Amino acid sequence: MSAGKMSVHSIAEVEFGAELPDFTPDTSIGNVRRFCAAAGWNGPRFTDHQAARELGLPSAIVPGVMSQGFLTAVLHRWAPTGRIGKIDTVFRAPVLVDTPHKISAVVTDIAEHRGEVELDLTVTNERGETRVFGTATLVLPPA
Repeated sequence: MSAGKMSVHSIAEVEFGAELPDFTPDTSIGNVRRFCAAAGWNGPRFTDHQAARELGLPSAIVPGVMSQGFLTAVLHRWAPTGRIGKIDTVFRAPVLVDTPHKISAVVTDIAEHRGEVELDLTVTNERGETRVFGTATLVLPPA
């Protein structure tokens, strides 16, 4: 796979196989608590490590919709003029709060006539284990 541009503004700039710059999301307990407060979610599985352990989890977990937000942030950083047409994710294992994760994305298809780019997305932990993966369709202007 080739390293892609730091950002693109049109479909003409997109290269098949290009890897987007890796992104390290803020999975800190403080950030997750702020997100949960804004969303009106006070579930301890997201905001309290000990309470999450008592529920049978290894620690507090990042809400799935927050992980999807991180994925969309990666896409918008790379293609600020783009519009996400679709994003589909599979949650393989929890994204743990206060644990470093990396988001990677790669261009897997370009449909210039429709102005669409398809990407594969992956969230991995520091051990390289895939926690979340999926695909996204991004619509970009022609030039």
